Amino acid sequence: MKQVCGDHSITGVSFSLHPMSDNFIDIILRAIESTDTSKVWVHTDDVTTTIRGKAVHVFDVSKAIFMHAAKTGEHVAFNATYSVGCPGDTDGDKYIAEDDHPNNLDEILGIKQPVAAKFSLYPLGGDDYMDMIYQQIEAMKEYVTVTRAHYSTRLDGKAISVFKGLENVFNATVREGANHIVMTVSISANSPSHKEDGEIEGGMGIS
Repeated sequence: MKQVCGDHSITGVSFSLHPMSDNFIDIILRAIESTDTSKVWVHTDDVTTTIRGKAVHVFDVSKAIFMHAAKTGEHVAFNATYSVGCPGDTDGDKYIAEDDHPNNLDEILGIKQPVAAKFSLYPLGGDDYMDMIYQQIEAMKEYVTVTRAHYSTRLDGKAISVFKGLENVFNATVREGANHIVMTVSISANSPSHKEDGEIEGGMGIS
């Protein structure tokens, strides 16, 4: 079956939030309740939460939920897949907010949460995808410390900066013209094993 590329104004993310605490249900529910989701479509099932809408609001909401959970001081893990384009998300058209103002930004700007993260970027549908990937990895250095890791790229810095870099990299890849873009992200906050200097052992792989 032939796939038709979708409207690049519709972005989606499917994510899981894992607080390492006996109080995990309360942490998750409070993080969601503290986040304004009025400009996106949201659905939660027993595996993930899915958000659809304009990229600015999808990143705003997913970032806010994570940061509200992380500010509790508990070890929190966040795993997400962001996507835009083919095979499209035309059912989400009616959930596109008219404006680009991120409702949660002012609330979370003051949260100085250090995190460790890894991300992988997949621009699909073009022959020059590796050039796009390397270009955007280089662009991430404007926001956070960037190091190499197996099958991904590691990011160390403040959560607000990590998410800002991820959003800008994602949007820049859209502007480069890839038909379908997928970005996978893993973020850890308050881990007892987190290395402050961001050093890692092992390989030189990068994606």
